[in-house]
Amino acid sequence: MYLDSQHRLIRYQPHFYGTIDSASVYPRELVKSAIEYNAAAVILAHNHPSGVAEPSQADRQITEQVRKAMSLIGVRVLDHMVVGDSEVVSFAERGWL
Repeated sequence: MYLDSQHRLIRYQPHFYGTIDSASVYPRELVKSAIEYNAAAVILAHNHPSGVAEPSQADRQITEQVRKAMSLIGVRVLDHMVVGDSEVVSFAERGWL
């Protein structure tokens, strides 16, 4: 989700689709869209088809890569939510952002 400086939604844009156990994420594409939409902040989200919402180490690594890339253009990553069958894990709530 791309947000303005008041954290109002500018645009919801799905970017990447994966298989049952993985998806490729390209920070460059997210940065391009943030610039295109003139976003001040973003919220990331994805699901885990396994149903387990616990973020993987790969989830944490890509989130940090996206956070660093966005910071170069002045865009804040406010949260990254991982959705499972019965719960949602928030990186912000865990203090990871």
